[in-house]
Formats: sequence, structure tokens, C-alpha cells
Amino acid sequence: MTDSEQQFVVNHLREDDFKKDGLRPYATYRDLGFAKATNGLAQAHVIRLLPPFSPEAAKLHYHTIHFQMVYVLKGWVKNKFVGQGEFLMEKGSSWIQPPGIEHAILDYSDDVELLEVILPAEFDTVNV
Repeated sequence: MTDSEQQFVVNHLREDDFKKDGLRPYATYRDLGFAKATNGLAQAHVIRLLPPFSPEAAKLHYHTIHFQMVYVLKGWVKNKFVGQGEFLMEKGSSWIQPPGIEHAILDYSDDVELLEVILPAEFDTVNV
């Protein structure tokens, strides 16, 4: 893909844009339009994990990605990363999940919001 194949995109917050059509059934997603604008090079969305904490979140899994970063916009989330340990991520925390790293969510606040950027836009999730 060349730079010219990417499109300019602007996305403003609208509560109606949060949908329950993403990877996790215990979350709502606000698509930021990156996948379409980059012809599948990247995807970005804001995730709201729904209260109360879902045991489904604690299932160990990994993604077949090239790059994945997460930034906590609001609230907190406790994660486990195999080989790295457990981490409490609070507002302002960020992390990169290398390709194939096994991970799970152990708990989260009722108000947590995360910004996630993933390359490529389409990928598989493998349950461990």
C-alpha cells in the first residue's frame, strides 16, 4: 500500500457509534474508521468493557497481528500477559502486545474505556 491509497478521515464522539458488534461480547466498540481509510492496513476503536466483569474476559488467548497497542482513556483494567506477569493499567497507561503474546483480562472498572490500534485490520483470535 502506498500513502496515496490512504484516505483522510475524521471521527467525532457520538454515543450512538458504540456498538456490540466487535470481538468481545462483553464490550461495545466505537470504530474510528481506520480500516476503511487505510484499505485494511490498520484498525482503531474505542472499547468500553461492560459491567459487571465478565468471566469470558479471563480466557487466555492471542491474536495473529503485526502490531497492537492499547491506551487506557478512562477507568482501569487488570491484565495477565504470559511470560510478563499481571499489570493494573489505569487512566493514562499504555502497552504494546507483541504478536502472539497470550493474554487475558482479569478484572476491570465499570467505567473503563480503551483505545486500541491494531495492524492489520483483519486478524484471527486464537483461544488457548
